[in-house]
Amino acid sequence: MPRPRLCRCVKFRPHTRYFKPQGIPLRELEEVELTLEELEALRLKNAEGLEQIDAAKKMKTSQSTFQRILASAYRKITEALVEGKAIKINEA
Repeated sequence: MPRPRLCRCVKFRPHTRYFKPQGIPLRELEEVELTLEELEALRLKNAEGLEQIDAAKKMKTSQSTFQRILASAYRKITEALVEGKAIKINEA
């Protein structure tokens, strides 16, 4: 039986849910799904300029878990930019 997933502290709710390449209809694009946890990690690290330890404390998680969340977000955003995919911010 897998370990239950912990609830992370996310204090940011974006108004925009999609980002896509210009000039291509959304129905023609593949999507990459970014979770709210991943978006919050990016916000804390890059927009707020926090060190990983401080950002992890704000999200109420360990530094190593924060690093995994951040790495996943970077991987997904890189895939979207390099391969021309849309980015969907998922509520779940």
